[in-house]
Amino acid sequence: MNNNRKISVIGLGYVGLPVAVAFGRLGEVIGYDIDARRVMELEQGQDSTGELTAEELAATHIVFTSDSRQLKQADFHIVAVPTPINDAKNPDMELLTAASATLGRAIGKGDIIVYESTVYPGATEEICAPILERESGLVCGQDFHLGYSPERINPGDKEYTFTNIRKIVAARERAALDVIRQVYESVVTAGVYEASSIKVAEATKVVENIQRDVNIALMNQLALIFDKLDIDTGEVLDAAATKWNFLRFTPGLVGGHCIGIDPYYLAYRAARSGYIPDLILTARNINDGLGNHIAAQVVKALLQAGCAPDNSLVTVLGLSFKENVGDTRNTRVVDIIRELEQFNVPVQVNDVHADPARVRQEYQLELVDLPALQPAAVVLLAVPHQAYLDRGWGWIRNLLKEQAGIVYDVKSRLSRDTAPAGVQLLRL
Repeated sequence: MNNNRKISVIGLGYVGLPVAVAFGRLGEVIGYDIDARRVMELEQGQDSTGELTAEELAATHIVFTSDSRQLKQADFHIVAVPTPINDAKNPDMELLTAASATLGRAIGKGDIIVYESTVYPGATEEICAPILERESGLVCGQDFHLGYSPERINPGDKEYTFTNIRKIVAARERAALDVIRQVYESVVTAGVYEASSIKVAEATKVVENIQRDVNIALMNQLALIFDKLDIDTGEVLDAAATKWNFLRFTPGLVGGHCIGIDPYYLAYRAARSGYIPDLILTARNINDGLGNHIAAQVVKALLQAGCAPDNSLVTVLGLSFKENVGDTRNTRVVDIIRELEQFNVPVQVNDVHADPARVRQEYQLELVDLPALQPAAVVLLAVPHQAYLDRGWGWIRNLLKEQAGIVYDVKSRLSRDTAPAGVQLLRL
């Protein structure tokens, strides 16, 4: 069914695990990750990302391992490791190059390696292929074959999943592309699209996210303008959406490991080619600066209400990069918190999905359980997890120290019409 290939998946995070599970329903898959703790939890049927249930894991034939020697049992390898950015906002390829070196020591003649990690156009062939050759002593295109298939996983989305999102595939040689297409077609019901080259497939991935980033940046800039004009952005967008060809995007924080990062990959490669992508970088600057703007609005509202910011507790609801997931990587909610701290505003943070230990390690923040939240001057709904929305306005008002407190609804998910009397509702 999958061209009789034995599959391995390198990297078992939000991208790699759903891929391994899809193929693991058909036959044995080697699931490899360098994080021994991650491997152990998956062996026990637990997925800390919340993407897969214990039942879904149990219904597969995956050998979870942190022993790279087991990769030698496979001949079709899918690399799905994170590709973040560094402090200078340049591509950080360390995990990708390390995975390539590990895999290079395990591959044999006839193997096919498909990268799903997001990179800039050309990186798979220019960076990964030479590492594979060096470590294996084999020749790419002759002894082993290289492919690329950009990931399209949307964390927390139960409707659009790995198997029902159309898959893009590309390879250096036609024969390898045929095999790659057949392998993915065995599990992806939405079909497979053949890109003309690996570079085209790589570019496709970054463009998908850049388009969203630019459109959201436009909405965020409008929100900044309308704030100065004392106009409700949501009401403007509702009115504009009555036109048949208006594209409805909404303002908000842009974080995570895709939209908030991928534009920097193409910008980096463009700059190396002598072109400065002003629009892409401007959109990134607007989106990256939104957290500071929100914090400033909160402080301004406190001052206007006659409250001393350094004596006004702010409750931040939600820390993950998007609603209904626990992934806090590159979350821009942290920008709000850090900026409030610059104003000496005391902050308490809750997230019903995030892992407190990971938050503590990554951001040096202590999450507060819902029952332990202290009455606050401001409730800032940063991430509208459904668990918050289901509790409704009455619950949110009870989090306030005074009935006439301030509520900041970043994504405009709370109804203005049903807001309790005396509550000052702010939103982008």
